[in-house]
Amino acid sequence: MEFKLGVHETLELHEILTYKNLCLTKATAMRPLAQDEDLKRILETEAKHSSESIEVLLHFIKE
Repeated sequence: MEFKLGVHETLELHEILTYKNLCLTKATAMRPLAQDEDLKRILETEAKHSSESIEVLLHFIKE
């Protein structure tokens, strides 16, 4: 199925992609500084989910 995104949809995808990149960067940077093991796990999970979200968003942008 082929579809074409509108300009506003493309801009919104870029905004979300920018936000998820920020989430990934922050979670990755803060993890070594965290002393609490629960917080470390949360940051690992956030980094993993952000990375997965970025892959999905890139799929939509490439089409």
